[in-house]
Amino acid sequence: MSEIRKIFRRNSSGDNVFVIMDMLILLLLFVAILYPLLYVISSSFSGGQMLMGLSLVPKRVSLEGYKAVFEYSAVWNGYRNSIFYTLFGTVLAMVVTVLCAYPLSRTDFKPGKYAMGLCVFTMYFSGGLIPTYLTIRNYQMINTIWAVIVPNALSVYNMIVMRTYFKTQIPVELRESAQIDGCGDWRYLLQITLPLSGSVLGVVALYYAVARWNSYFTEMVYLQNRDMLPLQNILREILIINNPTTEMGISPEAEAKAAERSELLKYSVIVLASLPMMMMYPFFQKSFVKGVMVGSVKG
Repeated sequence: MSEIRKIFRRNSSGDNVFVIMDMLILLLLFVAILYPLLYVISSSFSGGQMLMGLSLVPKRVSLEGYKAVFEYSAVWNGYRNSIFYTLFGTVLAMVVTVLCAYPLSRTDFKPGKYAMGLCVFTMYFSGGLIPTYLTIRNYQMINTIWAVIVPNALSVYNMIVMRTYFKTQIPVELRESAQIDGCGDWRYLLQITLPLSGSVLGVVALYYAVARWNSYFTEMVYLQNRDMLPLQNILREILIINNPTTEMGISPEAEAKAAERSELLKYSVIVLASLPMMMMYPFFQKSFVKGVMVGSVKG
């Protein structure tokens, strides 16, 4: 508190008003993000009893929702597939991104300007779903892990962030000194550039991992074998199966119970799908802000 008082004393009244407004806006954003998260978590333990008003305390603590989800044996298989796709896809994407970003960050790479123009063009224009599907089918990748991994092996946005970091944060004099000592390009990249780029590598890896974990549409289009589906697609099936529909001959009590089960499953599924990424984020928190801010500087 004493440090905050010192800051307010040093600033003018206009600056203090600006700081207070910023703090209030950040507080509102924090509440707007945190409250729905806590509400979903509390509802997943409510045993089908809806939370009343703004309360975050369930009337009856129960694990019925999670028990119902894990009754489906495909959930464990989906978890295994999602972890494999996320790890393998992130590693491959990082390798491809580094190999693209490093040469484009070099000022002595003459085609770099034209290559960057082509990369940016692909951010706004693509062939669409049908041409992409036909291409993947012609390469015989349908119903294989490559149909999931290869099309998403490079994000141009992530590549630009990494290229900007390499170009602005790694001194040119360092490369010139290494070349004088006989250091080649591969050795310079692996032993000098990458060890100095830990923050941006962590941020880009987190971007890839989150996108890979949350992906479901690509798998739904290209994977026909149910044993290969990731967790997101399995959870989607669970929600569809347990979605209550009004049919003839169903009593109001049974319909209400089915509706409660459906709501409970929805909240439990959201928690299960979000938990791995929520557990991973704290490990990248320190380098996240630094990597994003530095990598976003125009180079």
